[in-house]
Amino acid sequence: MYFRIIRNDILKSKLITMTTLIFVAAASMLVSLAAILVVNLSGALDTLMTKAETPHFMQMHAGDIDIARLQSFAEQHSNVDEHQVVEFLGIDGAQIVLGDNTLANSVQDNGLSIQNEKFDYLLDLDGNIIHVSDGELYVPVAYMKESLAKIGDKCVISGKEFTVAGFLRDSTMNSSLSASKRFLISNNDYEEIKELGSVEYLIEFRLKDFSKVSEFETAYASAGLEVNGPSVTYTLFKMMNAISDGMMIAVILLVSALVVAIAFMCIRFTLLAKLEDDYREIGVMKAIGMRISDIKKIYLAKYISTTAIGSVLGFTLSIMFQSVLLENIRLYMGDSENASFANVLGIIGILFVFLAIIIYVNGVLRRFRKISAAEAIRFGISLEKKTGTKQFLLIRNRLFSTNIFLGMKDVLARKSLYITSLAVAVISVFIIIVPQNLYNTISSKSFIQYMGIGNYDLRIQNSISERTDEIVKTIESDHSVLKYAVMTTKTFKVKTNNGTEENIKVELGDHSTFQIEYTDGIAPTHVNEIALSTINAEEVGKKVGDVLTLVIEGKEKDLTVTGIYSDITNGGKTSKAVFTDNLADVVWTIVSVKLLDESFTDSKVLEYSDKFNFAKTSNIDEFVTQTLGTTISSVEMASYTSVVVAIGIIVLVTLLFMKMLVAKDKSSIAALKALGFTNSDIKKQYVTRSVFVLSIGMIIGTLLANTLGELLAGMMISSFGVSTFKFEVNPLSAYLFSPLLMILVVLIATIISTSGTEKIKISENIKE
Repeated sequence: MYFRIIRNDILKSKLITMTTLIFVAAASMLVSLAAILVVNLSGALDTLMTKAETPHFMQMHAGDIDIARLQSFAEQHSNVDEHQVVEFLGIDGAQIVLGDNTLANSVQDNGLSIQNEKFDYLLDLDGNIIHVSDGELYVPVAYMKESLAKIGDKCVISGKEFTVAGFLRDSTMNSSLSASKRFLISNNDYEEIKELGSVEYLIEFRLKDFSKVSEFETAYASAGLEVNGPSVTYTLFKMMNAISDGMMIAVILLVSALVVAIAFMCIRFTLLAKLEDDYREIGVMKAIGMRISDIKKIYLAKYISTTAIGSVLGFTLSIMFQSVLLENIRLYMGDSENASFANVLGIIGILFVFLAIIIYVNGVLRRFRKISAAEAIRFGISLEKKTGTKQFLLIRNRLFSTNIFLGMKDVLARKSLYITSLAVAVISVFIIIVPQNLYNTISSKSFIQYMGIGNYDLRIQNSISERTDEIVKTIESDHSVLKYAVMTTKTFKVKTNNGTEENIKVELGDHSTFQIEYTDGIAPTHVNEIALSTINAEEVGKKVGDVLTLVIEGKEKDLTVTGIYSDITNGGKTSKAVFTDNLADVVWTIVSVKLLDESFTDSKVLEYSDKFNFAKTSNIDEFVTQTLGTTISSVEMASYTSVVVAIGIIVLVTLLFMKMLVAKDKSSIAALKALGFTNSDIKKQYVTRSVFVLSIGMIIGTLLANTLGELLAGMMISSFGVSTFKFEVNPLSAYLFSPLLMILVVLIATIISTSGTEKIKISENIKE
């Protein structure tokens, strides 16, 4: 019996059934996708770092190295499981030609390495440890993504020709946030070309107990070992690998939650529309003595079957689309060993949506108790009380045409009816604007403030402190330079609240030349002051006004924290001060340059790159773009997907809601026709209702997107070192093109869905 009822009902109300199916499928698909992506990202990342045996602690070092002393330290430290010193042969980007492409404009420190013996293995795209032959070159997967090389290409590095044999995954340098990229060549080729580059060292350790990595890092620094370069831990490697796809998944999670909320609202729409169509039949069933529970079963049977089909369809779509969204994860990290579990979790998510929808539908059907059998049989529709418009009279209208006035009055008179449509509009606007604003923000030049970088044109990064004066003298004599600043980063010991010592990197120099924005406080200006990045401030438990104790030139010195700022570079662990120190080793030096005419930036980069081949010269805009490139493209994909999803929702909801209104308003429409209103007049009234509700929704949605949305986006990237986050809004896109697009599709949907008003006859629908 139920099968026959369901079949007949579907044939009778195809639009309502199809809309319900679409929303259930969309909600199920997004929930399933979110679960699948989270599990696959986590699993692929763990698999990559397990197979590669990523170092727990890595100290980069430029300069002379004492291997015997490192060996002695490793043997004496009980927590060291394995250690090795890896050579990284730095090659100027202009000396690397991949097929028809050069890396002259790359901001990365590109270098050559051989396969490691103990751990930190370089893997091929199948996840296997690479064994390279003479004449072969394995290229970082990032350059495959950028289409700079393909297998079989002839490549020239410092005059020596190689053939691209494949691409490599590097668990320590995969991410665009990593400042370096390793190419893999054979041992023989490395020895042949070694004299043509500058050798740096990666001092790597695997620990028996990784939880004590901070303690180990302090012990390493206390032993006075090589520290001329940044140090990185396993946790930071993991975060850098996850950030790009993680942000995309976070956007999808946000959109999924909102679409699920909309799905519930739209299911309420479809159910109310169906009840409106069946109002007289429901009255008849109650009149002949059918129990409410039996009537509910008829409707529940349909929604159980429709929701089940929609859930299966949603899961099928998630399987189809996951390959596109997992493409970047698979390229950089490989397949996840948890892939089967991901699908299971996706199914569990869909089952949760299914059960929640059925429970919700059952709750909505309780309104059967309020339906009067006599009223339903007599009028065939539910009668509403219209309130709140006593002062909104047509006779007093001077601002709008009659049709527009009546359309707006209906919305104000039946607020409860339109509230769901308004909520859908608000959420849809939110879905469009938030990912769009997030993309605009991280792709804008102003995002540089979250990297602890001021407003300048180019930067020269140098790890050979003895040659910094050479750079400074050249810049001082360059008449095209407006101003410059020299920032020297050194490592110091800091006293923690529990009395132990840890390492902290401090950027020393004049921070007033190129000021950055501070979340709290100001830049340090005196020798007894220091500013901390957000993550550093949290780790040492300090805020503005607190005192931080550093060991400077062998003596403890108290520094007052004057400011806290956002920074996503160096794992978000940086600090700034102006004191001088002649004993601590220089980690690196950055010379920041502002030109009189920024249009000459590219030519100056080329000029300085030739003069200072021992340093890395970068256009600051290019530096930001290349550093955040993968993240930007991931969020861009999510933002475009969000627009498509939101527009689809608006169209379906408008079609459904207007159809429900027309069915509900047959008597009113007949009365308007009897008073002389044409079909065109009636359509204008319904268009006014749609646009009026949408306009209010756009205003509220835009306000929420720029407040709550900004807060959610800030929470999303706070773990990367950003404490205060402000959207960079594209006014044309957010406040002109997007609203116009939404209004256009709503107009079209309203016109289509109100075409049935022409068929409503006065004689059949006028009630007493």
